[in-house]
Amino acid sequence: MRISLIDGSEAEEIAKLAVCLTNEIIERTGVRHFNVDQALAIDLCKRYVESGQYSVLAARESNIIVGFGALCESRSLYAEGTFGIVQEFYVRPEYRSREVGKMLIEEIVNFARLRSWKRLELCTPPTPEFDRTVTFYKSNGFQITGGYKMKREIA
Repeated sequence: MRISLIDGSEAEEIAKLAVCLTNEIIERTGVRHFNVDQALAIDLCKRYVESGQYSVLAARESNIIVGFGALCESRSLYAEGTFGIVQEFYVRPEYRSREVGKMLIEEIVNFARLRSWKRLELCTPPTPEFDRTVTFYKSNGFQITGGYKMKREIA
């Protein structure tokens, strides 16, 4: 397994996997949490990666991307400075429970250290449908901080 940063040429493949992630959340919860627009996801991923606003670490097996973690940088007073947000994290179902996710998290932590980030944050999909996901993150050093992920659409 090889893990490395992608460039804009791989943005389409990452965006398609991100759509798989959002579709999986919708299917398992029965709630349409997201608008799924693959063409828009591809365009945004390419633009964000090429501009440096979005860093994506991809796990590859035989040149096939089998998982990825997408990161953005943020700042806050409560975090005492700059930190990273894991925006999307996905491993193809057939590669789960094969340490791919663990290896990706380790590389994400290394990337965060190189950027001098104070912490990493992420939001998990809804529970109880994704209890295994929460367990995975906890077993890889993340802590539950409470609260809910909330949004307000801006038209």
